[in-house]
Amino acid sequence: MPITGPKLEKPVNFQNIFQSSLQIKPDEIALVSLRNRLTWRELETKSDTLARSLLAVGLVPGDRVASLMPNRWELVILYLACLKSGLVATPLNYRYMAPEIDHALDVSGARILIAHAEREADLAESNLVTSLPFGVIGYAAEDHREPNLEQMIETSPANIDLPAIDISAPLAIFFTSGSTGKPKGVIHTVETFSWMCSSLVSAVEIRSDDVVLPGSSISHVGGFMWFFACLSLGTQLIVARSFDGDEMLPILRDFKPTILSMIPAALFELIRDRHGIHDDFASLRLCVSGGDKISSVLEHEFMEKAGIIVSELFGMTEIGCSHFNHDKSLHHLGSVGTVADGFEVILRDDEDKEAALGEPGRLWVRANCTTAGYWNNEQATNEAYDDGWFDTGDIMKLDQDGYYWFCGRKKQIIVHNGSNICPQEVEEALQGHAAVEHAGVVGIHDLVHGENVIAYITLQAEAAMPSLADIIAFSKKRVGYKAPEEIVILDEMPFNATGKVDRVTLKKHAEEAHRVDVDVTA
Repeated sequence: MPITGPKLEKPVNFQNIFQSSLQIKPDEIALVSLRNRLTWRELETKSDTLARSLLAVGLVPGDRVASLMPNRWELVILYLACLKSGLVATPLNYRYMAPEIDHALDVSGARILIAHAEREADLAESNLVTSLPFGVIGYAAEDHREPNLEQMIETSPANIDLPAIDISAPLAIFFTSGSTGKPKGVIHTVETFSWMCSSLVSAVEIRSDDVVLPGSSISHVGGFMWFFACLSLGTQLIVARSFDGDEMLPILRDFKPTILSMIPAALFELIRDRHGIHDDFASLRLCVSGGDKISSVLEHEFMEKAGIIVSELFGMTEIGCSHFNHDKSLHHLGSVGTVADGFEVILRDDEDKEAALGEPGRLWVRANCTTAGYWNNEQATNEAYDDGWFDTGDIMKLDQDGYYWFCGRKKQIIVHNGSNICPQEVEEALQGHAAVEHAGVVGIHDLVHGENVIAYITLQAEAAMPSLADIIAFSKKRVGYKAPEEIVILDEMPFNATGKVDRVTLKKHAEEAHRVDVDVTA
């Protein structure tokens, strides 16, 4: 039987996103960073101005506006301007190189690109950038060449009328992480995204008097969602340019956020920064993390330094946040929590029947905020849905308390001697070793065992070179037969565009080393 989360009465209001804040506190700070501050009135004025500037270029509602930008307050203004002008925000991950940029431009059919000047060399290698109908709008160019984003935010033609917001129209196209194949363009309409933000606000219990620090890229659906959800509620937001200690620790000290959201890899580095102390985290009432499995090592190190636990959530580009762990005790540490507000979920086994309690099953969800589909990919859209249910492709278990436990991606589960092995479980065991900084685990084809487990690790900066046999033995004590048969030490762990361990790249390395010819994207 499907499990249903708390009911949502209505989505957040995107028709006039700043209405309440403009009435109550127009000159209070809405966005703050180490370098700038903007009031609610300034947010409204600048986003209106940019919306008109974009339409004055010749763009029309429905056109896709691609952006290749790092975290900046101007990027928030751009997304708001797209909402107000009926244009479709199409964020490109800032780690994208020329082939990935071309793929995103091709899939989305973007008409214009907003790009930071430091990416000019990469854009020059692109095959499609020069053919964009409305070209490239630069940002932060030293020679201030025109057209540029800074100018368009400050001045626009006065005779451009902004259209009424159509809630059924696309608001944004987000690209998947590419963890199981080429990134697909996920469509969210104004309506689906407003429900997504409403679910986040309700599940996490964000308040208008909170100060929220989304320590993640605004170009990813997670950061985008945090910003829109908080702005619609009238909650002050902090824009972090990067997520290392040099940026994040001064922000924590100066602005005292009450809510912090970061992906596990970045949170690990922050909590291990030797300059960080307990007092830096004292203002936090909540730290939220998701996007990949949170290891027990991270949980305990964060508790030791910050004094609170990391509250885990589960989400996807296509659905937003479907699970959130409300339990502030240690009873369900490691669980992604219960079903979030506005969601209905079910776990299905390989025979498409409901999985038994405590048994792994594929997660299907149904909600008002699930994607409207994949841009120009009807086949992928049809494959993802079954009678209104969306197939996440993720494996979970449900316990008797109603808490869900993430087991891994269906396509990344390792089958060894007929048993399913979750890569994240083995990675967590490896990260418990004092010498290991990051770990990535993949399966490699084996004629006898089906697949063998291979682990890639990076070492702590000051760690002595460990014995690989000792690390294997260490992991065997924790995960038994799931322990890796082989460990490879890397100078640097590859991460994909969303900051997760790039298991696709690791699997390619493993296949090349073992000369196995397998289609890893199948």
